[in-house]
Amino acid sequence: MLNSEQIEHYHEHGYVIPDFQMPESVLDRVKERHAALVERRPDFRNYCPALLDQDEAFVEICDNAVILDMVAQLIGQDIALWNSSFFAKPALNGQRTPWHQDGKFWPIRPLATCTAWLAVDDATIENGCLRIIRGSHKDRAIKAHNALNEDADVTLFEELDPSTYDEADAVDLVLKAGQISLHDVFLLHGSEANASPNPRRGLTMRFMPTMSLFDREIAAADAKARNIVDHSMRPVYLMRGMDQHGGNQLIPH
Repeated sequence: MLNSEQIEHYHEHGYVIPDFQMPESVLDRVKERHAALVERRPDFRNYCPALLDQDEAFVEICDNAVILDMVAQLIGQDIALWNSSFFAKPALNGQRTPWHQDGKFWPIRPLATCTAWLAVDDATIENGCLRIIRGSHKDRAIKAHNALNEDADVTLFEELDPSTYDEADAVDLVLKAGQISLHDVFLLHGSEANASPNPRRGLTMRFMPTMSLFDREIAAADAKARNIVDHSMRPVYLMRGMDQHGGNQLIPH
């Protein structure tokens, strides 16, 4: 469980690195499943935005009682897993993830998600660890993003307008393999390209409070208008509690 200082840190700074270590056996399973996915779908070599659509075995990996206990301390006891993604950053030529806010891309109203980011490998400055702007979540607003060319060597094709942040304020989240960070849906973050000889694989688990609605109509409209991932048919799993909103289409798990 998170202690009071860690909970305060999350709400004040938008993230926290808990006292947690994923077992080596689980990390090995993640690596095996990801390798099988990339063999089947080479286009996911750097980034798979909708992992649960590709391999439901990852639902079991996300269903970690300790992680869910910590997430419940931050967003409440009624929790849905609405997505998981994989940012792989292969050695030598792993792609950059532009500065962004997760909520810019997500059809959740009101906007709310706690992301658990699992380091499958050591995440270092050299291989492109997550970078965040502390406290940038506190105004609870989505800032201006600009579209990037689709031939850009990046994982996402929208990027925060440079006027909305100062990169000099960035903090590097260096993690050992098996550690996690938890971060807020409004937090400004990104990561550099990986030119090192070491891979930097990261698995995200996206948990939303069921007081919010996973709005499939918004998802479909955004996908068409902005040429982004279509979340409208996504399976959403009830991990804890009940659907407090009442309008979600949740799969009991």
